[in-house]
Formats: sequence, structure tokens, C-alpha cells
Amino acid sequence: MTSVIWIVVAVLATFTAGYMGYSRYLSRFVDLDDDRETPAHKYEDGQEYVPAKKPVLLGHHFSSIAGGAPIVGPITAGAIWGWVPALLWVAIGNPLMGAVHDFISLSGSIRHEGRSIGYIVGQYVGEKGKDLLLWFAFLTIILVVAVFALVVGIVFNAYPEVTTASFVYVALALAFGVYLYQLNGPFIPGTILFVAGVFAGIWLGIQYPFALFEAGRDAFVLSEALGLGSGSWVPGAAAVGANTAAWVPVIMVYGGIASALPVWVLLQPRDYLSSFLLYSGVGGGIVAIIVGTVFATSSQPLVVDSSIAAFEGFWGVDAAGLYPLFPLLFITIACGTISGFHSLVSSGTTSKQLNKESDARLIGYGGMLGEGLLAALALSTLAVAGFVADAAAGGIGGALPNFASGGGIILTSLGIPETIGAVFMALVLVSFLLTSTDTAVRLGRYMMEEIVGMDDGMTVSGLSGDFGSIARGRYTNPIIQIGIAYALVISGEWATLWPLFGGANQLLAALALLTATIWIANWDDSKQLVTTGVPMAIMVTITVLGLLWLAFYQNLYVNLIQGGADTLSAQISSSAQIVLALVLIGLALSLVRIGYGNLKTVRGGSRPAAEPGDD
Repeated sequence: MTSVIWIVVAVLATFTAGYMGYSRYLSRFVDLDDDRETPAHKYEDGQEYVPAKKPVLLGHHFSSIAGGAPIVGPITAGAIWGWVPALLWVAIGNPLMGAVHDFISLSGSIRHEGRSIGYIVGQYVGEKGKDLLLWFAFLTIILVVAVFALVVGIVFNAYPEVTTASFVYVALALAFGVYLYQLNGPFIPGTILFVAGVFAGIWLGIQYPFALFEAGRDAFVLSEALGLGSGSWVPGAAAVGANTAAWVPVIMVYGGIASALPVWVLLQPRDYLSSFLLYSGVGGGIVAIIVGTVFATSSQPLVVDSSIAAFEGFWGVDAAGLYPLFPLLFITIACGTISGFHSLVSSGTTSKQLNKESDARLIGYGGMLGEGLLAALALSTLAVAGFVADAAAGGIGGALPNFASGGGIILTSLGIPETIGAVFMALVLVSFLLTSTDTAVRLGRYMMEEIVGMDDGMTVSGLSGDFGSIARGRYTNPIIQIGIAYALVISGEWATLWPLFGGANQLLAALALLTATIWIANWDDSKQLVTTGVPMAIMVTITVLGLLWLAFYQNLYVNLIQGGADTLSAQISSSAQIVLALVLIGLALSLVRIGYGNLKTVRGGSRPAAEPGDD
């Protein structure tokens, strides 16, 4: 049987070559220069523009980009088409496409005052192009908030121990922010103290699990103490269960509040502290696979389970239905290889905190490689745990049992009991999701600020009477976002959000690469456009074909014509997804057409190119 270590060896080999070679070339290509003042220093305001130490910012960036997608996607794809196609797309696509996408998005943003990719494209193709991209990004953000908040609810229900541990580390993060930025406490001793507290929170969670309603495991149930009944009255309880449904609005409200706070209060310290959980989970899992394979210390041999084939054929397993490997593999594995959401993080929060330009190489390119390692670990947990019933078709719900149970088996290589290891891996997943959720809400506010305009050029004041101020307000914009996202989740058709989210997310990555290509072409007409142009063309083709398949085959033919959607809400959901998919395709192709016109004009010599930092 095939050892799981070959999954790890493959990604480590390609990722090392990419970082040591290709990222160095990219750093020279975009002319990173530490003598330039970054936006974090130029516009430092103590709110959004705050210079951060490289390890702190790497923690924020990695935590924000690595949500549930690099776990759910590889596990689902591996179960449908086999582990080899999933591994090849992660190992090859990540360093050549995804890491390039993240690095270029970050570099382009710091040359444009820390503004978003929408703002950048608007500088070269006009307001119409900017608005098209920003609206596309804003719609994608709402899907992100809906999906990620739901996954947190699922994890809290399955592992109530994680709920307690999550509350502990958020509280510690608030205290760490005060310690660092108000009390000016020493960085290294503070890190040791508060990181120890985060890991102590895991023990507290195991000792005192907590749930709002009856959960999948034993826990203190708040509803029983308060006499609130079984929770059947909670919106969405019929679709996802009372405890899960109750946690979804709590997570969304948390995301809204966290997104409105200055970054030093919660975002920076929490993401930095949680990064130690994430590094331990990803790094510890990789090390455990190596140790368990070499020294045979795991509770069972770390080999690919017989239920997981190397290749299941072009159409995949029967349980998934008719799922063509091309183009759906490349949509199913979203963030593990390339993700448009990362361009919003890179050009949204990260670029506003970059201390010096050279930090972009580790944070942008290296951060994406870290996410690829998470995807490889997720695929390894599937290989070890074996096929969980309906995992291929279950998406979000099917991925969690694999990641937690498979991760628990892998960590026994390091002497960690399987039950504790499973809880720890579930906490790792939640740590990614919590940071991504409130970062997404913050980014959605940034998108709307640039769509409707800002009061003073760099900041907004919050509440005001006119519609524009409400839409972009620090406190009102999150309410709009989480309101729409919550309606999507409680509709009962939450499982169908995943493929649509994947398609929208990957198409956004193509548009971010288009933006980078336009910037580079306008900056210097002697620079090659292959590095960003080829991945852009590939992703446009893949994602447009994938969304067309989901719209016309999956939703129109299977769900509506053949009757796969057998309830009114399912039929409404399928109809809405068809419309949304076509709207996303229309927005993307319109922007590609406008961008191509700009490239043709610039490279045709019709007008002079701009300087790299030219607004």
C-alpha cells in the first residue's frame, strides 16, 4: 500500500523549489525596496494602517487566508476523483499560480497606498472596471461569511470542547493587545506567556465543553440550564440542527463586532496567538507523518486506506453524481492551490500593516505555501481515515470527520492520545475559520468604502444619515453583510453554497491576476506578462466553464428539469444560483474585455506607461 508520506514529500519538494527560486525572481521582478515607505507608515492611523512585526503580520495573514476551504476542498476532491489528481493540483498549482497570485496582489497594493485590487484596476481601466470588480468581490465576501460561519457552527456542535477553548483564546487575544500596544510589554516574554495560555485553553475545553443546545458530544448545555427547550424554534434548526443553527448568528455577530474594532485590539494579537495553534497543527501534522512513517510510532500504519483510490476516473465516484474532473476539480480545491479571497486579504488588511516591502516575500508567497501544506495535511487525513460515508457528496459536513479523526490518528505518532489529537485538530480548523470570518467582514466594508466613496480619503466615521454612509459605515456595513449571509444559511439549502462559493472564489482569483497583469503592463512596457497572464487565462477558462456546468447542468437540468430539487425552497435556491452564476460570469467577462482593451492600448504604444506607485 502507498505510504501517506509521499503526499508530504511531493509538496515539500515543489514548495521548497518555488520559495527558494521563483519567489526570489518575483521579488526582483516587482522591485521590492525597503527604502520605500510602506502605506502602514505613510498613513499610520492606529486603526487600519498599523505597522506590524513580520511574525505578527504573518500570523494574521496566514490565519486569515487559511479558512475551511483548504481542508474541505482537498478532502472532497480526493474522495471524488482520487488522491493523485488532488495532490498534483496542490503540489504544482500552488507555487506557480496561487503563491504568485497572493504575492503580486500584496505587492501591487503596497504600491497603490494599500488599496484594494478594485482600486488598482480602476486606476488603469476606469470607474466601470473598478466597480465591476468591487461588486464581484463584495458578493464573494458574503458567500465566504455564510460558508465559514456555518462551518464554525458545525465544528462547535461536533466538538463542544473547541467552543470553550475558542472563547479562551479570544479573551487572551484582547488582553494581549492591551499588553502590547497600551502597556508596551516586552514582546518575547508576552508571547511565551499568552501562547501558553492558549494551549492551556485546550485543556480547559476538554474539561469543560460548552454548547447552546444538545450537541454531538457530552457538554454543559446552556439551554437546559435556562429551560429553553430542544431548540426546534431556532431558525435553520430543521436543516442543520439546533446547536449548529444557534451558533451561526453568534459567530456572525462576533465577526461584525471584531471587524469594527481597531486592528490592534483583536485582529493582530488574536491572529498572532492563533498562528501558534495553526503552525502546531500544520507543522505538527507534517512532522507526525514523517515520524510515524520512519519509526512506526502511530496507532495504525500511515498508509492510504483501501477505500481511497489513486484515481477514480474522469467522472469520479458514483456517490458524487456526474462530476467531470475538468473543470470541477479546480473549483472544488479552491484555497489549497489558488484563491481569490486571498487577493482581498493581501490588498485589504495585510498591505495596510506591512512594515517593509521585503516582508512581502515571506508573507505573500510563503503564506500561500503554508496554506498548501494545510491542504496536503487535509488530504493525508482523508487517506489515513478512509472514506467517510457521503464525504464526497457531503462537502462541508463530510470533511470535518475526516480532518479531525484522521488528524487524531496522525498525531498519535508523537505520543498524543487519539481523542485529544482529534479535538486539537478540530480547534485548528476553528482557529482558521474565526479569523477568516471577521477578516472577510472587514474586507467587505473596505469593498463598499471604495464603491460608494469615503468621507476623507482614508477613513470613514461610521454612522451617518445618507445611504452611502450607512452602506460603508464601520458599524452598519457589517450588519448588511451578516444579514444577507445569515439568510443564505437558514434557507435550508446551505450545502449548495459550496460549489458556487468555489466558482466565485476562483473566478475572483482570475480577476486579481488580470489586475496584476494590467498594473505591470502600465508600469513598464518592457516587463513580461507571462507570470500573471498565463495563470489568469487558465483560471478564467476553468472557472467560467465550471460555473456554466453548475448553472445549466447541476441546477437547471438536474435540479429543475429532472426534479432533483423537490421542495419549493430548493427550487428557489437552484434558480437563484443559476442567476447568480450567470451574473458572476457576465461581470468577469466584461472586466476581462475592458482589461484586454487596456493591455492592447498600452502595449500597442498608444499612451505612456505609469510609474509603479502612480495613482
